[in-house]
Amino acid sequence: MSSLKLVLLTASTLFLAGCGSEESSPTLPSSPGDDNVASAETAMTATPELGEFGIDLSQQDINVRPGDDFFRYANGRWLREYEIPESRSEHGAFIGLRDRSDERVRTIIDELTSREPTAGSIEQKISDYYRSYMNTDALEELGITPLRADLARLQEIDSLPALVAAFGRSDIETTASPIQFGVSVDRSNPDIYQVGIVVGGIGLPDRDYYLEDNEQFLKVREEYVAHIARMLAFADISDTETKAASILALETRIAEHLWPRDQRRNRDLTYNPMTYTDFKSTYSGFDWDAYFTAAGVENLNDLNVFYPSAMSPIIDLVKEISVDDWKNYLIYHLISNNASLLSSEIDNENFHFYSTVLNGVPEQRERWERGVARVGALDSLGEGIGQIYVEQHFPPSAKEQMEQLVENLRASLGQSIDEIDWMGPATKEQARMKLQSFRPKIAYPDEWRDLSSIEITRDNLFANARSVREFNYLDDLSRIGQKTNREEWGMTPQTVNAYYNPSFNEIVFPAAILQPPFFDPAADAAVNYGGIGAVIGHEMGHGFDDQGSKSDYLGIQRNWWTDADRANFDRLTSALAAQYDKYEPVEGHNIDGNFTLGENIGDVGGLSVAYRAYKMSLNGEEAPVIDGLTGDQRFFLSWAQVWQAKIRDDALISRLTSDPHSPAEYRVNGVVRNFDEWYEAFDVQPGDALYLPPEERVRIW
Repeated sequence: MSSLKLVLLTASTLFLAGCGSEESSPTLPSSPGDDNVASAETAMTATPELGEFGIDLSQQDINVRPGDDFFRYANGRWLREYEIPESRSEHGAFIGLRDRSDERVRTIIDELTSREPTAGSIEQKISDYYRSYMNTDALEELGITPLRADLARLQEIDSLPALVAAFGRSDIETTASPIQFGVSVDRSNPDIYQVGIVVGGIGLPDRDYYLEDNEQFLKVREEYVAHIARMLAFADISDTETKAASILALETRIAEHLWPRDQRRNRDLTYNPMTYTDFKSTYSGFDWDAYFTAAGVENLNDLNVFYPSAMSPIIDLVKEISVDDWKNYLIYHLISNNASLLSSEIDNENFHFYSTVLNGVPEQRERWERGVARVGALDSLGEGIGQIYVEQHFPPSAKEQMEQLVENLRASLGQSIDEIDWMGPATKEQARMKLQSFRPKIAYPDEWRDLSSIEITRDNLFANARSVREFNYLDDLSRIGQKTNREEWGMTPQTVNAYYNPSFNEIVFPAAILQPPFFDPAADAAVNYGGIGAVIGHEMGHGFDDQGSKSDYLGIQRNWWTDADRANFDRLTSALAAQYDKYEPVEGHNIDGNFTLGENIGDVGGLSVAYRAYKMSLNGEEAPVIDGLTGDQRFFLSWAQVWQAKIRDDALISRLTSDPHSPAEYRVNGVVRNFDEWYEAFDVQPGDALYLPPEERVRIW
């Protein structure tokens, strides 16, 4: 894992995918009480990208009552008529924006490859890495040859000490291990990096795939064994079916000890710091010195144990399961983890299982799309591309305007904290301190990562990928026990997403999120507040969700709540979790309300804060009626438009076990039904499917 990913180990994002931006410069208010985000006059003199005022009403299904299914009321025609592309597990507003960004990044790369960039420059690295990925003739000729040396090294494992050393090298050598480590921020001292130790190493999305015996998961396990056998055959391994079955049995035994997903996100349970000396004493029976020496870790003084109760049972498994079975496990994951760097038959087999079987995707994305994703990733050359991207697609004025909108939402949340009746004065004082200490990061880093030491050539994709991986790995190791770098970003500028990092108490909004449906300078104010305003509110809300609220204004994990206030908060959030537990997106597969609780709090709270900010922006005046829609109606329709999406059932089942975000439908219907203002705006009445009695509606902020 790269250092930036590990820094964000406990961060909360808005969603998982999507990239893009707009070149236009938005007009934003100087304070919540000044002008609208985009005034009615602006909307009349410019043309919004979507519809007449920022919402594409042609995508609605007006035959659906808003109170029965607001998601389909807003997006029903699109949901009925749109076909997910064969190369996708899902599609919608976010994926469309990611496609736009990918096209722009492709144009950047094509321009670089049309000339000969200076040797050693970031432009040369980007161009040549992409070219090496696109040279499929070379990959077909090589087949599995790039892995031969690594495979031979794994085949030589013949003892427990050799196995432990292989586990220590698993990250840099792209294999797998039931015991893994990374470098993240010390939650009790956010100024220092700390090693964190976890258990895992399974090949299926979650423990449920191994332990539950429903028809879907039984089928997946059967397909998994067949897939493993085919992958081992590419390396000329004998008796592949028997070995594949042993790998499934091995991973099943690991899964039996893995924590349920809702426990894995609990910051109280997953912060267990101890000295290295105490750690070795507590979890004896495993040669930790040999493990960390093989990993290249030196002078380790302390670390955090994420899942303490699982450690000893996993250590027992290492000793109980035969070295040969572990060796086969390592070999399979080596091939699988590197499949996209190898010939098409290997790559296609890996795609068949992980995309077609698990997510229902019939076809691979085009080669250029996958090349853009590889070269442009955060732990690759993404920031190098990002520097060019922001020069071409993000005006400096937009950064200033986004910063002002963040302050508008900060003022709104501050007013909410002042007025809520379930939190007492002492906790409110701490909450205000945290709110005022939020550090917004907008558009792109002030300091870019130095990628100059990464060596990239035009003719060796496998070597290029290893060079990037080694750069990130050594960077990780250099951080252990050192001062944290608060200027780094966990996303590239060309990413349509946002996140909150509790250890740094920062909210981060990449450049590409400033485009429709999130933001349009020509759109109506209600639309922009229901879009980008709610996104900002969502990320601010993560600082006060069930896990983010466990860190104070300095980012230190500690309890700053009175017992009574925390009990009030838990009562509200438990009620919200209970609502989501009842939702069944696929028959037999419900949302896990506790697992998704942080994101659901972010959605409900973010929309609430954005709504308040929108009302503040009106200065006590009534919002204009546009196309027969009131301001409140446009606000809620904007939120529903943002979440327009379709997803294949298999992908949705996988997502329910591994993604802390609720499916798009419930990020609309599950949220609005808690807003009194939505009931009034759309005349929702008892008897409507989404109706909740007032006493059951959850409004936290």
